[in-house]
Amino acid sequence: MAILASIVIALVALLHIYFLVLEMFLWDKPMGLKAFGQKLEQAKATKVLAANQGLYNGFLAAGLIWGLLLGANGTHIQVFFLCCVIVAGVFGALTASKKILFIQALPAALGLGLLMLA
Repeated sequence: MAILASIVIALVALLHIYFLVLEMFLWDKPMGLKAFGQKLEQAKATKVLAANQGLYNGFLAAGLIWGLLLGANGTHIQVFFLCCVIVAGVFGALTASKKILFIQALPAALGLGLLMLA
């Protein structure tokens, strides 16, 4: 169970690295526009805000990776950062798009559940 939890947590971290790239570097590029369903004008107007959001996603990924690298000693760090991801996902679902619940919060909740069972 511990190996499965680590795999899911690593995937959550990779997702957040992907979000970082989308928000910090591709926000106003075709891939970013498509991912977030925006028009170029809107993306240009919000580019700095998106970069800031992307940086926070990078911190979430870094925390999860840090926890994984510590092994069993990093369980409390993994729990903390998974909870942060879940809260961010729920908030995003309530304020921006319901699909964030499934893309961000659900994988983190799965990882947290597996971690608790390990």
